[in-house]
Amino acid sequence: MPKVIDHDQRRREIVEVSKKLIAEGGFEAATMRSIVTAAGFANGALKHYFAGKDGIISATFQSVLEDTATRMSELDPDLGPVEALHGFVAAAMPLVPEQITSARILLVLWGHSVANPDLARQYRELLVTWRAELCRRIAAATSEDTDPESAAVGVLADEIISVTIGANVASLMHPVGALVERYTEYVDNLMKRIAG
Repeated sequence: MPKVIDHDQRRREIVEVSKKLIAEGGFEAATMRSIVTAAGFANGALKHYFAGKDGIISATFQSVLEDTATRMSELDPDLGPVEALHGFVAAAMPLVPEQITSARILLVLWGHSVANPDLARQYRELLVTWRAELCRRIAAATSEDTDPESAAVGVLADEIISVTIGANVASLMHPVGALVERYTEYVDNLMKRIAG
């Protein structure tokens, strides 16, 4: 009886190998040959799962974005609005090694997305979704009658996004965890400002 292969699982394994290679050695480290070798597949096996490197890179980018979205959505539903906003912002900041690794991969792929319209579209969609959710959470944390569409809420959401992206980039230039205290303090002070 032939062995049954879980093709979705194989795709996930390939993406995980791609993430590891990119995190350790940048975009150039994730060649088709290095992915095949690290995944333990025979030459040519990747073609059964992805048409080429662009497909693997796109799936890797999507996976990192989904990991971030999952962290942001796995908050306790019983949290109050300020605590929920705090958790949502903290989930995107480089506060734990897993998030720092994700930031390293995203930074590499952001650079690649300049020349790849599909990756650029995926990242734009993430930013739009992230901003809308931030606006909703900021409005809820501020007061019950705050409009999520107000200019003040939008400006604050844009600040959080900019600081988060900057924090992720800066964390890559320091030893892992070196800036955690600084960014934790920023998030705590931000919540005090919002809850006012």
